[in-house]
Amino acid sequence: MSLPKTLAEDVAKNLVMVAKLIDDDPEQAYAYSRIALRLASRVAAVREAAGFAAYATQKYAEALAEFRAARRMTGGVDLWPVMADCERGLGRPERAMAMAGEPEVQKLDKAGQVEMRLVAAGARRDMGQLDAAIVTLQSPELASNSVQPWTARLRYAYADALLSAGREDEAREWFAKTVEADKDGATDASDRLAELDGVEFVDALIDDDEVDEDDDLDSTNDDVSGDADPDEDADHHGDGERDDKD
Repeated sequence: MSLPKTLAEDVAKNLVMVAKLIDDDPEQAYAYSRIALRLASRVAAVREAAGFAAYATQKYAEALAEFRAARRMTGGVDLWPVMADCERGLGRPERAMAMAGEPEVQKLDKAGQVEMRLVAAGARRDMGQLDAAIVTLQSPELASNSVQPWTARLRYAYADALLSAGREDEAREWFAKTVEADKDGATDASDRLAELDGVEFVDALIDDDEVDEDDDLDSTNDDVSGDADPDEDADHHGDGERDDKD
């Protein structure tokens, strides 16, 4: 609303492309975010989008700078968990842990608090504190049977931490619970569960070219096999030309 109409439309188109591409083609999403940033760097939504695009391409220092700028503009705390995760990406898990104890966390909604818990657990693992990571993930949200948008990711992180700690039976149980909550297949919990059960998947789709090559090979093998007619062989000279005589 703060931009002239034509400029606002140009910026909006670039932000739409960021949203469409960020999961499947983060580099291209990042390129669109840079265009939007050049056009309207004083718009909080642009700085936030640029931050997420940089985050998706693992440009954590750049992402953190954009998130901080967006937060200054809005005064909100919604970006606090992803800012902490940027600190992890920059190799500063202790800073992420410090952010997990700041008053801003109490101002987050439930989804934000769960996200912060996931980041804190990840930071614990970064520092080699695996048992502490497991304890960090233990929460009412984890124990609840209610399926929320964050449920699958929370259960998955817990299962993965348990497996890393050698608690395989418990990990299997929580990967199974993750599968129950993960209706959209956002995690690879089903594959992890199959791995624990010793199930191997074989790709049943064979390339058509491979099938044709196999058929040609079989045909060639038939031609050179010992099933050829001996009378027909007798009518051939050593140079491979057929004798004209009957």
